[in-house]
Amino acid sequence: MPKKIKILLASPRGFCAGVDRAIEIVKKTLKKFGSPVYVRHEIVHNTQVVENLKNLGAIFVEELDEIKNRSRPVIFSAHGVPKSVPEDALNKKMFYIDATCPLVTKVHREAERLNKNGYKIILIGHKDHPEVIGTMGQIPKENIVLVETAEEAKSIKIGGPVAYVTQTTLSVDDTKEIIKILEKKFPKIKAPVKEDICYATTNRQNAVKQIASSCDMFFVIGSDNSSNSKRLVEVAKKAGCGKSYLINFKNELPIKEIVECNKIGLTSGASAPEKLVQSFISEIKKHTEVSIEENISLKESVTFKLPSSLTS
Repeated sequence: MPKKIKILLASPRGFCAGVDRAIEIVKKTLKKFGSPVYVRHEIVHNTQVVENLKNLGAIFVEELDEIKNRSRPVIFSAHGVPKSVPEDALNKKMFYIDATCPLVTKVHREAERLNKNGYKIILIGHKDHPEVIGTMGQIPKENIVLVETAEEAKSIKIGGPVAYVTQTTLSVDDTKEIIKILEKKFPKIKAPVKEDICYATTNRQNAVKQIASSCDMFFVIGSDNSSNSKRLVEVAKKAGCGKSYLINFKNELPIKEIVECNKIGLTSGASAPEKLVQSFISEIKKHTEVSIEENISLKESVTFKLPSSLTS
């Protein structure tokens, strides 16, 4: 008789308020204006979500120049865009809807305000991530510099009054380390009024920390380009589960290893649908008996309003 594996489910997990809002914006736009509706960049970083929206009539592009029919609506992704993008859309006489997460918009406005007040800004984040590109594109490039690692923080040279902002989907612990270095290097550095790493990133990382050390393996459901999902894998490893992996369903699950475990941990990134978590569990059940225990670290109740153009 095969042994029973316990699956520890981290909670909260999966969709956050910003992702829910962005997906709903695409669906409501399709309902109100019909298809096609264009979306600049993946609306959220999850392959299945993007494919589902494609099936409903959304067309995904990387740049506005790819859109031939400029009479159709275009939506900007949840990650935010540089200021030049809506300016370009207006110049092209395109109707756009901004699905930027309100917590990313908060960082944008913060960077603008600091720049206006004469600060040089250090952005803590990951190079080439759309959110970082969007934030850096809010102010003149000579007034903002990107720091990715503690080593870069130690060696950075920047003059004048200094402030920092961060990407919203970073590792909480890694970011704290970088901030400590910056505060030592620049004793008068100005911090954000309220922490920039979003509530959902923090909550999902804390939920993983609570269970990872007791697991033989840990799995995070999410896409390869999802920053917050990759951070969850790192958090699980640092919390004590060395065999922690990102699962994107492109490759087969490591069933042979899984069935040898007594306990595995499971969560999902902020852009991964819950049905993918349930698909993972169903796949394990094909090979062995399973018991499920959900570890709820807290309940989330955050919601964000839709743009007025979709509610009027």
